[in-house]
Amino acid sequence: MLPHRVTFIVGASRRRPTAPEDHGPQHREHALNANAASIPESQAPSTAERWYVLIVMSLVYALNIAARYVVTTVFEPIRLELHLTDGGAAFLTGVPLALFYVAFGIPIAWLADRSHRRNIIAASLVIWSGFTMFCGLSANYVQLLLARIGVGVGEAGGTPPSTSIVSDCFPADRRPMALSIFALGAPVGAWLGADLAGAVAQAHGWRAAFFALGAPGVLLGLLVYLTIREPRRGRLDAIDGEVKPSFMASLRFMWRQKAALHVIMASGVCCLWGWGLVWWTPTFLMRTYSLNIAQAGAVTGHVHLVGGILATAGAAWLMGRPSMVDPRRVLWTVGGVIGFATVPSFVGYWTHTLWLAKLMFWLYIPAIYFFIGPCMALVLNLAPSNMRSFFTAWSVLVGNVFNLIVAPQLVGFMSDWFARGHATDAASLRLALLLLAPTGFWAVWHFWAAARTVVQEQLHAIGHVTG
Repeated sequence: MLPHRVTFIVGASRRRPTAPEDHGPQHREHALNANAASIPESQAPSTAERWYVLIVMSLVYALNIAARYVVTTVFEPIRLELHLTDGGAAFLTGVPLALFYVAFGIPIAWLADRSHRRNIIAASLVIWSGFTMFCGLSANYVQLLLARIGVGVGEAGGTPPSTSIVSDCFPADRRPMALSIFALGAPVGAWLGADLAGAVAQAHGWRAAFFALGAPGVLLGLLVYLTIREPRRGRLDAIDGEVKPSFMASLRFMWRQKAALHVIMASGVCCLWGWGLVWWTPTFLMRTYSLNIAQAGAVTGHVHLVGGILATAGAAWLMGRPSMVDPRRVLWTVGGVIGFATVPSFVGYWTHTLWLAKLMFWLYIPAIYFFIGPCMALVLNLAPSNMRSFFTAWSVLVGNVFNLIVAPQLVGFMSDWFARGHATDAASLRLALLLLAPTGFWAVWHFWAAARTVVQEQLHAIGHVTG
């Protein structure tokens, strides 16, 4: 039994589109196992095209993460050279990027839903990579501040249109798998920003790390422009995506999708919890265990690369299982992983033993990658094809506010406060991180809340639950 077709023309009418009539659990079970037979074969991309686009977009995402988090590796040298407190350094390295990412992210995403996504991705990649190199040229506080602002403006046009293009290459039931593979860019990018950047900084100074990560992005931007073609929007969905919605129509639709709002919040709180802790971990290791910048980068870099890839690949494999056609099972699985990983995230900063801390890092850091792909796919499947960049931009916005503004500033201010007028040290930073660690349980609640309405709202957005 196929789910009822939903006709949805945004902008032509302000009425909420009518969801399929719910006849109870049996009807919903039929809907979960239905196929979108209405997709013309001529619109489906070739296997080579869809996987090439996915791999290139994953590389774009990797450089996005690397450019953003290289400052966490060289945080301590920057702080010492510029004579800053923990709070002051956290503001300089995180807040300007996040504020301008927020300011430009939503308008650029709305534009991406109405125009050429490939061109936006290519231009954004060149901009943020160029400003990443400018960070390495900065000789004082103001110059580094302006360079970080430039990185934030450029990165605002990266992830939302990238995920939107990927979603037009894979049908709805394959998107959790595809977006989990896309999310492989996160551990690769974090490794580049931690291990590789740490080694470069140790050998050539902290400025060289920014050059090592900025130059490849300019070349990749040219590759995107020359080899990726813009796909027809919504070509694999049961609802037409060619109509261009207004900003307010997109906002109203998103506000009515309660499951989408809970997934966006769950993803954001995961960023507050896991990525907020990771932001400060190299500095914590250097202060607590007297490691140099390369040694501290290597501790977390290996976990990011190996553990992150294993967790992301595991998520991709798991999301491809037939049982994961039900989006509720996706939410329950991701919530369970985050809940389990919250415990070692506390122990890792509580212990004074390096080997135990390393073990805890291996247990919790991979979890900060596990949720990325499934959450991206859930948000995309809860949005019509002509609103996907918009929905993703809000998800990325919330995550970056929590991760780049709230977590660094909160931990930095608490570390300064616990130091009680003295220089910040390992003890003050440890206490601040221990207060942040339990927030993982907050994310679990949002995953559980989203599962209550996700089936009906996915049908409402794209016309079917499976591809």
